[in-house]
Amino acid sequence: MASTIKVTASDISLYHVAAARLGDATQWWRIARLNGMDDPDLSGFTTPVSLLLPGVDASQDSGVPGVTS
Repeated sequence: MASTIKVTASDISLYHVAAARLGDATQWWRIARLNGMDDPDLSGFTTPVSLLLPGVDASQDSGVPGVTS
C-alpha cells in the first residue's frame, strides 16, 4: 500500500529515503518510478515536496531493473 511522505534536501537522496522507509537503499528506483523521477538526488528540493512511497515488498530484487553491471 502506498503512502505519502514529505522530503527536502536534508533527506539527501532517494537512496536514503529507500533505506529508511523500505529497508533497502537499492529500491530507490521504486520511489522514483512512482513519482515520475529518474534521479535519486534530492539536493534541489528547497521546500518540502510530497512523494508517494510504495509499500515494503521483500520480493523485490536489489538494483535497478534492466541495468546490468
